[in-house]
Amino acid sequence: MTSLYPLRGQCTCGHIKYQLNCPPLVVHCCHCSWCRRETGSAFAINAMIEADQVQLLSGEPVLINTPSNSGKGQQIARCPKCHVAVWSHYAGSGPLTKFVRVGTLLQASELPPDVHIFTADKLPWVQLPADVPAFEIYYDREQVWRDTSLQRWQRLQPQISAWRATQK
Repeated sequence: MTSLYPLRGQCTCGHIKYQLNCPPLVVHCCHCSWCRRETGSAFAINAMIEADQVQLLSGEPVLINTPSNSGKGQQIARCPKCHVAVWSHYAGSGPLTKFVRVGTLLQASELPPDVHIFTADKLPWVQLPADVPAFEIYYDREQVWRDTSLQRWQRLQPQISAWRATQK
């Protein structure tokens, strides 16, 4: 079996090009009204990955501060030319993780959702697959993530704690 990684992505105009150097920690399909509004779609599919595993190959996104349901906001990284969102940083882990928009990957079909979240808000005509975990709100990471992802997350915790201490 050959590895998919690095897995490349880009914005619509091609100014921003990047690659994922390893598999994401998890791929969320979020059905909350905030994600729907932000994407203009029925849901958002984000691949959560350590920021240092996303290599910028060309261009430099602009970070746009936007509100979020948590009240803590998020930063959306957008191409300065075509304005397509390529990833976000959320308040929980800040710049240490990226929630990469799976739709910007050249092989987006290779990263189907690991979990559906905030399904209490999902549009009634969206049908969820029976073989993928789904939660009305959020979930317990220990019950959903692969062991390798949990281990990587644990290794990231000291950096996340240090970053959070600077945010107070």
